[in-house]
Amino acid sequence: MKIAQVAPLYESVPPKMYGGTERVVAHLTDALVDQGHEVTLFAAGETQTKATLVATRARPLRLDSGRLNSDLASHLTMMHEVRQRADAFDIIHFHVDLIHFPFFEDMPERTLTTLHGRLDIDDLRGAYARWHSYPLVSISSNQRAPLPDANWYATVQHGMLPDHYQLSPRAQGGYLAFLGRISPEKRPDRAIEIAKAAGVPLKIAAKVDAADRAYFDECIRPLLDHPLIEFIGEIGDAEKSAFLGGARALLFPIDWPEPFGLVMIEAMACGTPVIAWRCGSVPEVVEHGVSGLIVDDIAGAVKAVHGIGELSRTRVRRVFDERFTAQAMATRYARLYWQLAGNRRLHDVEVA
Repeated sequence: MKIAQVAPLYESVPPKMYGGTERVVAHLTDALVDQGHEVTLFAAGETQTKATLVATRARPLRLDSGRLNSDLASHLTMMHEVRQRADAFDIIHFHVDLIHFPFFEDMPERTLTTLHGRLDIDDLRGAYARWHSYPLVSISSNQRAPLPDANWYATVQHGMLPDHYQLSPRAQGGYLAFLGRISPEKRPDRAIEIAKAAGVPLKIAAKVDAADRAYFDECIRPLLDHPLIEFIGEIGDAEKSAFLGGARALLFPIDWPEPFGLVMIEAMACGTPVIAWRCGSVPEVVEHGVSGLIVDDIAGAVKAVHGIGELSRTRVRRVFDERFTAQAMATRYARLYWQLAGNRRLHDVEVA
């Protein structure tokens, strides 16, 4: 098939450092090319891909901080470019929320839109009701809860390329890991409390966005002055396997309706089990007692820290290989592409 993948412009594909959606798009795109599809990727410059790249912006927005930028203008320019080339593709797969809706109203059946973010936000219900003809993909069943009447077409869980992560049969470092972003909903404060209560070292590898700087300075920085706590800062893909693989467990103590939680499957790919709050997509991603332990409070998390060593790290990696590879994700999406293309051709025949 001839497929267009349309990525956000905030990061390169894949991101050099933090970035969930762009990383998923990178792995999906390369896996689709490996499966023999003809893929064009619309993304920011500095992208590395097996597909044909159309860079509609020279640099990713987050890394282009030397001047004033407009994320809206950048994405509108990309929408124009995709629209100009639309006839060249069997399917256009969007990963940019709903900004494309007004531009493709005459061809929604030729599109697929994966929603990567939270949906419990004011105004979204009205927007998805207004543009109801676009087939939507959720990344977990829980993600759909705020918009049960949206035009859901399927749920496809994320996947990653297996060779990007190495299995660590033993937790050589013996520490707990927190990886991602410092923000109130990610609850790094909980991770610190758990580590202190369990008496186990915690390493925090996380970026601090400008929007969360005050939270970091006022709420988290004072908690870092403790012999068990080490703040590393933001890390890139090259450092993830060693960081996650060396940990006895990944702490995922979220306090929001997480749509998926990519870091959970990155940890599993390294054989590292996950200790996660029963929230959002967690029960759909973590198999309790197999790939991790799901908890409801601090006491449960501390108990999990001391019991997590009973889980087989080889079995944790096997769960990743069975459920969360990029190849499996690409196969599921390709099936949807063929279904959409088949339905469209059948409709064309009926109209003719």
